[in-house]
Amino acid sequence: MSNPIEDLRNDHSDFTRNTNALTFDNPWDGFHAWFNEAVHQGELEANAMVIATVNSDGIPSSRVVYLKEIFEESFVFYTNYLSEKGRDLSVNPKASLLFFWPGLERQIRIQGTVVKIDAAISDAYFASRPRESQLGAWASFQSEQLNSMEDMTARFQEFSEKYPNEVPRPAHWGGMALVPSKFEFWQGKPSRLHERLVFEGSSNAWDKFRLNP
Repeated sequence: MSNPIEDLRNDHSDFTRNTNALTFDNPWDGFHAWFNEAVHQGELEANAMVIATVNSDGIPSSRVVYLKEIFEESFVFYTNYLSEKGRDLSVNPKASLLFFWPGLERQIRIQGTVVKIDAAISDAYFASRPRESQLGAWASFQSEQLNSMEDMTARFQEFSEKYPNEVPRPAHWGGMALVPSKFEFWQGKPSRLHERLVFEGSSNAWDKFRLNP
């Protein structure tokens, strides 16, 4: 009987495009080029990214969130500040992001420090969300134990009645931005001779070097 995990293998032998993909001198130029190509090539949810955080006990945790904006050379996402990731970041603001686009055989790893964005920007984004999503931000006590779906449904209805028109942004919900200090671009290549290009530093000055695959 075959092992379905062992049967899953990609040797990247069919990869022929962009043999000189890692020629950019600035990580932001590289990110925008790769992200735009992922969107144009129809990568599923190209703005999905894994964010990894570490709590006060040193235990790591990762989950998928969505990149919503690039603002002043930082990666912006939105969350409940009282969620697990929000609590982790309040005690340890260091985090990493991972974008993976399998159709292009590419990934980008990004490390940096996370900060809350200006409340006015969070207000504007929250106001643009569908009403149901706005109410959900009030009704969900994110990452807390849930006794039943009926409890959350009741809270949703409660806030729907409380805010029949405009729904204000909860103080515990808003945007966070990762300010990068390191990028690693990975391009799959045949024979496992993948390309890895690293930028370390800041927008004032980036050190650039390659890594063995």
